[in-house]
Amino acid sequence: MTLAAPAGSLAPALAAQIRLVCFDVDGVLTDGGVILGDVAGARVELKQYDIQDGLGIKMLQQAGILIAIVTGRESVSVALRALELAVDDCIQDNQARKVPALRSLLAKHALTWDQVAFVGDDLPDLGVMRLVGLSVAVGNAVPEARQAATLLLTKCGGAGAVREFCETLLRARGEWDVQVDAYVTSRSEAS
Repeated sequence: MTLAAPAGSLAPALAAQIRLVCFDVDGVLTDGGVILGDVAGARVELKQYDIQDGLGIKMLQQAGILIAIVTGRESVSVALRALELAVDDCIQDNQARKVPALRSLLAKHALTWDQVAFVGDDLPDLGVMRLVGLSVAVGNAVPEARQAATLLLTKCGGAGAVREFCETLLRARGEWDVQVDAYVTSRSEAS
């Protein structure tokens, strides 16, 4: 059993080794709710994403950290969000085979397990959480995910947990203030 750090507490040395951050979707990037419907005979699936989580992801990218979405469901909504955020990789596997998915990312980016952070919330995430260098559980994660986590967040999935993680990681790396200034400057200049 891993002894998890309290929310907001992350060792700088551990934070510095992270090169790739992977996010689960349902229960992490969203609150886990799915709206299913039918429009003119076509199945429609909708999910709600937190806009501040998205900005946190952009801050990680701005800091040079690779971003991947790894989910056990296939959804057009996820593909659209991945495109909108310009994530480096988006793996949707309806069999929830996340360990093989992460192995392929490690090979693609020439990384090791200890250079990867994974943010999860539920049983399909446990295999990956037990292997990565930094395993993170959102505030409403199941007990098994919380036990596997190196870092416990206070906020729930879809309600700021991703942003909380992004800030925690960048602060531990001593990069948060620099990234905030760079972001503000980039949005303050005329195009």
